[in-house]
Amino acid sequence: MSNANNKIIVGSEEWCAFPSLGIPAIKARVDSGAKTSSLHAFNLHTFKRDSEAWVSFEIHPLQKLRRPVIRCEAKIIDRRQVKSSSGISEKRYVIRTQLNFGEQSWPIELTLSNRDSMGYRMLLGREAMKGRLLVDPAESFCMGELDDETLVQQYHLAADDNRQGLNIGLLASNPELYSNKRIVEAAQERGHKIEFLNIKQCYMKLDAVSPEVHYRGGRVLNKLDAVITRIRPSLTFYGCALTRQFESMGVYTQNSSTAVTQSRDKLFSLQLMLKSGISIPTTGFANSPMDTEDLIDMVGGAPLIVKLLEGTQGRGVVLAETKKASESVINAFKALKANLLVQEFIKEADGKDLRCFVIDNKVVASIERTAAPGEFRANIHQGGTASIVKISPEERKLALLAAKTMGLKVAGVDIIRSRNGPLLLEVNSSPGLEGIETATGKDIAGMMIASIEKKLGWKRELAG
Repeated sequence: MSNANNKIIVGSEEWCAFPSLGIPAIKARVDSGAKTSSLHAFNLHTFKRDSEAWVSFEIHPLQKLRRPVIRCEAKIIDRRQVKSSSGISEKRYVIRTQLNFGEQSWPIELTLSNRDSMGYRMLLGREAMKGRLLVDPAESFCMGELDDETLVQQYHLAADDNRQGLNIGLLASNPELYSNKRIVEAAQERGHKIEFLNIKQCYMKLDAVSPEVHYRGGRVLNKLDAVITRIRPSLTFYGCALTRQFESMGVYTQNSSTAVTQSRDKLFSLQLMLKSGISIPTTGFANSPMDTEDLIDMVGGAPLIVKLLEGTQGRGVVLAETKKASESVINAFKALKANLLVQEFIKEADGKDLRCFVIDNKVVASIERTAAPGEFRANIHQGGTASIVKISPEERKLALLAAKTMGLKVAGVDIIRSRNGPLLLEVNSSPGLEGIETATGKDIAGMMIASIEKKLGWKRELAG
């Protein structure tokens, strides 16, 4: 539809296309109140082509659906600070590509941002509309609507889709956990077959010639390309034994049995960190209750932190505020024959810590966790809240070195800010995804699957 000035009149939402990006149809929010146009993008990676900076990224073009996934590449023309409608400011890559709008076509600039939580995967701003479009906010799809059948044809989404992806096993305990559901979802949307493997329902055949893992009554797991290990602390021994068995069968394990085993031993892992030159809060360990008083003194006295070696998600961690309380807590734990660490309390951290998510020696996301009122533990599972944070080069270096020291391909590295610089708290081999995906809007689960694809040399032209 056009007016007398030959400008196209469009509604507040319209279908458009980006042929050079391989996107035949995407629903756009047409908003003259927004200056720049934005396209949904995740798993962004920069690279050089003919000495120029390019970016590869992936997109879910269909609203509220995580399939299909389209992989795109474009030359970077700029990187700008952009404030979203929710008030969050972020630095985005800018690309230029051809927009098809009905029968019209012209080049526009797009900023790339994860819009999974937004109402539309595409936002068309006034710079792209200038001199060409007029918006009638009371109308929708003036350029025509697309039905489901047309979308299926355009994206080649056959119901009996038989693409040959990877066979992946998720070795864990609770299929309803957010992290596990997201990993399964991410693998499926990228075209892979993934099966949840309950650790307790797996058993193994030890054989030099033909080692096997059986599942639920005898089915042999002999066709897996990779296993994602997410082993809860109480099942570390058996879970790592299963992981070693898969490794002996030639199956790639994202976090190896050795890496998981040493990361779960808090005392051993801290000793390895110190050997690598990583700073930690002053920590003491003793076996005999007779040494309690000296143990308290060696970490600087009360207040101090008492940690069970087997604790996780903030459980088994106690703040003892006085020397008397410290002695009581330590002796009570020792009476139960529990192994524990005593650690200095970093008061200036003010109930906050950093969680850096590391994949393949790269910090892919970082959040600051803040303890709930009256609580000193910042863990999300203990009622803490999370927000996006910019980490310093020193903190990034510490996170990468910690994950590398543990030998972990995927790790959650917890850091605390002290007056003497960043200190390592812990390295988690099965980091939760809910807090960091919710706070950052990043597809961390998809990045984990992409890491496996890269390791196994698996590529796709169109995953859907």
